[in-house]
Amino acid sequence: MSSELNTRWKSALVMLAVIFIVGILDIKFITWLFLGGVGFFAMLEANRLWNISGDDNLVIAAIVWVAAYFFHNPTLLVFIVFLVLASKLAYDKSIDKKAFLPFIYPVAGMLFIWALYLNWGMKSLVWLLAIVALTDVGAYYTGRNFGKRGFSPASPNKTLEGVFGGIAIASFIGAILIASSSSMGFFSAILLALITSTASVFGDLFESYLKREAGVKDSGDRIPGHGGVLDRIDGYLFASVMLFTLLELGK
Repeated sequence: MSSELNTRWKSALVMLAVIFIVGILDIKFITWLFLGGVGFFAMLEANRLWNISGDDNLVIAAIVWVAAYFFHNPTLLVFIVFLVLASKLAYDKSIDKKAFLPFIYPVAGMLFIWALYLNWGMKSLVWLLAIVALTDVGAYYTGRNFGKRGFSPASPNKTLEGVFGGIAIASFIGAILIASSSSMGFFSAILLALITSTASVFGDLFESYLKREAGVKDSGDRIPGHGGVLDRIDGYLFASVMLFTLLELGK
């Protein structure tokens, strides 16, 4: 085993251990603190990709995250931030228009992940984790063995066969997980997993686009062998929006 692969596995095990502990404890404050830490480092990396200088939006994001702890539906905070920033921009033009961008990606996605936990419990985060991870792993192995056609110029290593394979695997296994841990029927569960999985593909693709635009290979180097935090959560930021929305529609 190469040194780089060994480092990658060690980092993956540490991340899984931390996630497992947070999931088992299932304490609101600890979950909020953990997701907030992830969101903070993702925001730092997003500022780099969006080419935004200064820490003003980090302060605003921190205030938003504190407020999110007390909101039943924290996703609404995104719109409040937009209203405040738009009002400030119109009033004295003292902010950069790019300041809006990190609140679309990654802040909005992190708020949807938190909203999933608040409204649907830890099991919904397990569904999200399983579907996105299975999509990623399934796409890698399917593409490696059967991939021939490129999927998108934004991510030249991805193949169409790999993407479809990853979505199929995640949809089937994800549906079993959802149906077995809820009152949802299998058909509804597979539709839910399918749409969530597809969204995760485009979350990953969007970050690949941002990195190519910024001329960097990884969003950061905080996770040895894996790159940045944003590199690890990109799919979740899109998938969480779809999963939360679909669950709310199905109430």
